[in-house]
Amino acid sequence: METVILAVVIAVVVLAVLGGLVVGSRRKKPLPPPPPAAPDITAPPAEPHVGDEAETPREEPRRTIEEVDLPDGGPAGVVVEEPPAVEAPEIEIPEPTAGRLVRLRARLSRSQNALGKGLLTLLAREHLDDDTWEEIEDTLLTADVGVLPTQELVDRLRERVKVLGTRTPEELRGLLREELLKLVGTDVDRTVRTEPEDRKPGIVMVVGVNGTGKTTTTGKLARVLVADGRTVVLGAADTFRAAAADQLQTWGERVGAHTVRGPEAGDPASVAFDAVKEGKEMGVDVVLIDTAGRLHTKTGLMDELGKVKRVVEKHAPLDEVLLVLDATTGQNGLVQARVFAEVVDITGIVLTKLDGTAKGGIVVAVQRELGVPVKLIGLGEGADDLAPFEPEAFVDALIGE
Repeated sequence: METVILAVVIAVVVLAVLGGLVVGSRRKKPLPPPPPAAPDITAPPAEPHVGDEAETPREEPRRTIEEVDLPDGGPAGVVVEEPPAVEAPEIEIPEPTAGRLVRLRARLSRSQNALGKGLLTLLAREHLDDDTWEEIEDTLLTADVGVLPTQELVDRLRERVKVLGTRTPEELRGLLREELLKLVGTDVDRTVRTEPEDRKPGIVMVVGVNGTGKTTTTGKLARVLVADGRTVVLGAADTFRAAAADQLQTWGERVGAHTVRGPEAGDPASVAFDAVKEGKEMGVDVVLIDTAGRLHTKTGLMDELGKVKRVVEKHAPLDEVLLVLDATTGQNGLVQARVFAEVVDITGIVLTKLDGTAKGGIVVAVQRELGVPVKLIGLGEGADDLAPFEPEAFVDALIGE
């Protein structure tokens, strides 16, 4: 009996131990993670439209087409903006040419009368010895009068002063004025020939080196002619200088003159030919041809200038060939004048920038060199500062009042 009880107790103990081992092993094993919760799904933000902020659009009250106030003229449509109208340039009325140099005399006098005042001061000395006469010669040469004209003027002054004896300032001024007028010349025809008797239009060709104001002078001459009641066509035959045609056309538009131009670096003779042709068809009074003015030392370019002249004369003879010279270049301008005179027959001279130097004697020197008169002078940068040359007014500006 005791043996049976002992066996039962041992069996119970063994079962209890085995049950504890099983429970312990289960507690040591980690439990599997719980399944992930389903994420909350939200709608993506709406993309903004043109003009909207980058945020979710909000419901806003909408109006129908009937509720919207429309401007007069029907329902709103696409507004097409018309391009702004290009306004035609305003036509200017140039200043009359009559007495233009007289009105500009004060400006000329301020910059030129160093020559006249210098001569009057020297002539007013009590004793006019050889040194004084040498100073007078130097004054004239510095003013670019030229060697031979200077010698002639000094010889005449010496003779007349010796005869005159006592000299008052008024007598000296009158004496100097007479001799300078003889030197400049008062019996020369200085009219710019633009009115041939047997035909229309008059043809004027303008030549000169770049930088002398040639294109500007052509434009100003157009203003002079328009101011005198003439109609003008401009020929932009300077096809090699950038913007030369644009510059000339601008001058023409300001006074209502038509401009004939060709392609850049095109044939200048062709442009000149077309300008005269259109001038004849339009029945204008004058055709002004602006030519290329590159370095006069390049033979090929000077030949080209001769070609322009020959082509133009297939229509009609040239009435004027005006050479534009910069008055400030002095004797260098005479070198240019000689070369141009060999290629084309110069009929008149235009002196520009005469208000910026005291070397007014270039008027005398260039006339002696070419045997042709100064017909126009440029007295400033203004549009109406080109004036017909008047010897009396010029000499009065030189010696002052």
